[in-house]
Amino acid sequence: MNHTLHLCSVRADAEELAAVVHPRRGLALVRDLLPDFTGDIRQVLADDLLERLEKAAEAAGDGVFRDPDSATYGAPYRHPRMLWGIGLNYVEHASDLSEGVPEEPASFIKGDHTVIGPDEDIPIPVQSERTTTEAEVAVVIGRYCRNVEVEDALDYVAGVVPVLDQTAEDILQRNPRFLTRSKNFPGFFSFGPRIVPLAEAVGTGTLADMEVSTVVNGEVRRTNTVSHMRYSPEYLVSFHSKVMPLYPGDIISTGTPGAIHVRPGDTAEARVSGVGTLCNPVSAGG
Repeated sequence: MNHTLHLCSVRADAEELAAVVHPRRGLALVRDLLPDFTGDIRQVLADDLLERLEKAAEAAGDGVFRDPDSATYGAPYRHPRMLWGIGLNYVEHASDLSEGVPEEPASFIKGDHTVIGPDEDIPIPVQSERTTTEAEVAVVIGRYCRNVEVEDALDYVAGVVPVLDQTAEDILQRNPRFLTRSKNFPGFFSFGPRIVPLAEAVGTGTLADMEVSTVVNGEVRRTNTVSHMRYSPEYLVSFHSKVMPLYPGDIISTGTPGAIHVRPGDTAEARVSGVGTLCNPVSAGG
């Protein structure tokens, strides 16, 4: 998909408002560019409004824009229709766990109750004594996608976004069939602050050059490049589009270079080159 706007949500009092960041002009609320719009960023994608937004952002007066660094960002949206995670997708991460990379993508689904945004607490559930955080880059589907081939898959992507995916690892280690439970505690999926267009994210390189790092308390604990994935993001889009239809706003989080044990008081970060940094404190959950 060809567009230049970053897609995001900003906090204003008790609300989170859909917003875009124009590469030259700054941040504007979607409702100030499209006065008839009242939804979230997922609705922007579902209603195919990116082209209208691009034109409106070019034509709008300076007064609707502000410095993007002055904003407080939330999750780009809170209720993705489908949220896929991918396990053991980096060869090195699989070897760390003494497991082989699966012969097909090892995917799982998370509920929207897991979604949090930048700077919100990751709560460690009382049921877990070893919860890990995993930095990832996710692709956001921008238009209806069904039975697409790998070479066409990225044409259906609205952008990429940093993710922190959490796992109650001790629960999972008891039995691999406990995967859904171990991945679905509240706060176990953070994404944001912005969904960045793919062309901007890769720059003069390729998606394979993108670097993903898991950072805890300011220390880079694990890092790797997308080129070391067993299944590329475009392959994952193609593969899952042949399982079921993918719709605008669906998210595929593509796997982590390494999971790190976190405790209350820690700070977790996902750093994705060309895309940005997502940061969340870790707290004791209920």
